[in-house]
Amino acid sequence: MTVTMTINGEDHVVDIAGPESLLTVLRNDLGLPGTKDACEQGECGSCTVEFDGQAVCSCLIMAADADGARITTVEGIGTEGALHPFQEAMLAEGGVQCGFCTPGIIVAGVHLLEENPKPSEIEIREALSGNICRCTGYGAILRAFETLPGDGV
Repeated sequence: MTVTMTINGEDHVVDIAGPESLLTVLRNDLGLPGTKDACEQGECGSCTVEFDGQAVCSCLIMAADADGARITTVEGIGTEGALHPFQEAMLAEGGVQCGFCTPGIIVAGVHLLEENPKPSEIEIREALSGNICRCTGYGAILRAFETLPGDGV
């Protein structure tokens, strides 16, 4: 089966051999390793991507169901020379430690900020509730949100 997706603003045509997850296709077929492969059960959030305007776990999406989808991975947020303000805030506040959860938290956080530029702590916690971080205790991540200007970042 051939699947066409727009990933990080670029069109991709991928031949799907069988029941592959979107996560597998992103990492193995398209060379986008930022989307992390951890639990493969939608429990940890390390594989979070924006899929047609929703933050989702890519391990739970079948690649065949992504035909025609618009997807943003962590590689599509900011660049090495010009990080997204949330990425900069995460670095400045120590929200990045081992880094394994960071791509999923960045995608989920940026998605939240696109919908609500100045979310409350409750809204932040709800938006990140599917993202497990074992290193930071979440305090540094919450501080990263607090440092943002809230003007449509």
